[in-house]
Amino acid sequence: MAANANTSCPVIWLLTDNKPGHRNQLKGLGNRLRVLAGASLHWVDVSTVKTPLWRVLLGRPPVLDPALPKPDLIIAAGSGSHRLLLALRKVKGARTLVLMKPGFPLRWVSGAIIPQHDRVKPGPNLFLTQGAINAITPVAEPSTQPRGLILVGGPSAHFFWSDDTIMAQIHELLHNYPKWSWIISSSRRTPASCQQALAALETSRIQVLTPQDTGENWLSTALAHSRCAWITPDSMSMVCEAATSGVPTGVFQLPAKRRSRVALGLAAMQEQHLVATWDDHYKVMTVSPGSRILFWQADAAARWVMTHFLPTGL
Repeated sequence: MAANANTSCPVIWLLTDNKPGHRNQLKGLGNRLRVLAGASLHWVDVSTVKTPLWRVLLGRPPVLDPALPKPDLIIAAGSGSHRLLLALRKVKGARTLVLMKPGFPLRWVSGAIIPQHDRVKPGPNLFLTQGAINAITPVAEPSTQPRGLILVGGPSAHFFWSDDTIMAQIHELLHNYPKWSWIISSSRRTPASCQQALAALETSRIQVLTPQDTGENWLSTALAHSRCAWITPDSMSMVCEAATSGVPTGVFQLPAKRRSRVALGLAAMQEQHLVATWDDHYKVMTVSPGSRILFWQADAAARWVMTHFLPTGL
C-alpha cells in the first residue's frame, strides 16, 4: 500500500462486484464525497482479489495493488464485496462502511447505510435512506416541453405483475395526452410479451427502447429532457432515481405482495409526496416544472459520512 501523497485529501476505496445496481450506489455516494470532501476515489474490483474465508474471519487483508494509496475509508456494496470488506476491517487508520443490509453483524464494520424498508434498528453508526442511493443528481433546469418518460420493469418478489394492467395504464396516458412525445424503455426483467406490446406502440411521437439501446448514463440524460416520468412499482431503484432528479414522478399501479418491504417503502415515498400514485396521475401531468421536494439521498448520506468517518469532517 502506498503512502498518501496528500494527507488533506481523504482516500476512499470503493469495493465493487461490478453489478450495475451496486456500482451505481457506490458511484452516487463516491461522487458526492469527492465534491463535498475533496475525496480521492479508488475502485477495487473484488473479482480480481482472492479472499479466503480465514482472512475474512481474522481480518487479514489479502495482497492488493501496491499502487493503491492507504485508505481513510473503505466502502462496499453488494454481498459479493463483503468478504474483502471484512478482510480489510483491521487496516490501520481506515474505517469500513457497508451499503445495504448485510448478512453479517453490523458490529463487524464501522458503519452502514441501509434503506429504511429493511427495518434495521436505528443506531449511532447507521444511516437510514429512503430506497437505495443512486448516482442521479437533481436536474438544474426542469424541462418545460411536453415530453414524458416511461420505464417498464417486470415480475419481481414484491408485486404481482400483469402485462394487461401496465399496458392499460400506458394506453390511458398516451390517449389522454396526445400532444406529448414519449420515450418508453423496457428492462431486462420485462417479459417478451410485454416488450412486443410496447414495440407496437411506436409512432412518430413515441419512441420505444430496449436495454440494448441504452447506456450507463442514458437515464440521467433522459430524465433531464423529460417533463415527467412514469415507472412500474417493481423498479424501486428507478423510482428513486427519477425522484432524485426532481422530475415529477408517478408510479403505475400493481397489487403488492403481502408484507413486501419494498412496497412499504414505496408507500412511504408516496405519503411524503416524493412520487405520485396512479390515482393522482393528473397531478404529475399538470404540475409546474420546478415544483419539487428535494430528494437527494446520496448527498445526505455523504454529509453523514463526512461527519462520522472522514478526518476532514464538516
